Amino acid sequence: MTHRRDFLKTALGASGLALTGLSGAQASVRATSGTLPIVGKNKFKLDYAPHFGMFENSAGKDLIDQLKYMADQGFTAIEDNGMMGREPAMQEKIGKELDRLGMKMGVFVVDKGGNGQNTLAANKKEHLDIFLNGCRRAVETAKRCNAKFMTVVPGDFERNLPIGIQTGHVIDALRRGSEILAPAGLTMVLEPLSDTPNLFLRTSDQTYEICRAVNSPACKILFDIYHMQKNEGHIIPHINWAWDEIGYFQIGDNPGRNEPTTGEINYKNIFKHIYDKAKASNRSFIFGMEHGKSIAGKDGETALIKAYVESDSFAV
Repeated sequence: MTHRRDFLKTALGASGLALTGLSGAQASVRATSGTLPIVGKNKFKLDYAPHFGMFENSAGKDLIDQLKYMADQGFTAIEDNGMMGREPAMQEKIGKELDRLGMKMGVFVVDKGGNGQNTLAANKKEHLDIFLNGCRRAVETAKRCNAKFMTVVPGDFERNLPIGIQTGHVIDALRRGSEILAPAGLTMVLEPLSDTPNLFLRTSDQTYEICRAVNSPACKILFDIYHMQKNEGHIIPHINWAWDEIGYFQIGDNPGRNEPTTGEINYKNIFKHIYDKAKASNRSFIFGMEHGKSIAGKDGETALIKAYVESDSFAV
């Protein structure tokens, strides 16, 4: 989990390509860059959510400027894994700007919710207390930034216990967490990961089973397509099988964990499949752009936007 957070801090972030209706600072960025080929706001079919810092070369370091820049590019959501670590005043400022721009707040990570040193599979009181305290603080953070989703990772295997016993411990802990989040209208989304085989939560079907057992609207699946391509493949069938328990999607191509079109995953087909299935079931999702860039600098930011325009160009 620590490795994953470090990667996100250094490789991910937010904003897009300077288009029409720019603020003064953004117009200056476009005038000096000379590399932004798209004119007019992109009309994405899905709620793609960049991170702060993803387009920092074009939008600058100020977080509010970055939000404005994202909106100018047609992005309708953002996610910020490190939101709980920001000052409450900044959380509120971000929430107000998102509201003004008509953007959705995606996930942030419930810090210390589960990792190698604090695993919910172990059934240790001190670990459970840390997790539940994180859920309580997440409620307050969510109020400030208008969030509805927060990422939870149960932590590592407890290798000295049978897998069924570990699973029971995780379910019990998540039920306790759901009791805190559900009254606030919040949902923790459980993320199966591929970072290390020591992680307890690895596949979408395993996560589906756990969500069914927790049996709460406050506990759903975060289906990260990058991780699931590595761990189980067969992406569209797995999405179909787990559909009723999926609450959120994240994106990253494989290999490389960069923008769509840079690896082996056919995101255009996957996006169309989710779009059609969501429309038929009257559902909507945020798609977190939890990946890096294949090209450095402003050119890489332009290439990233082009990749999303291409992948979002499916027929409806």
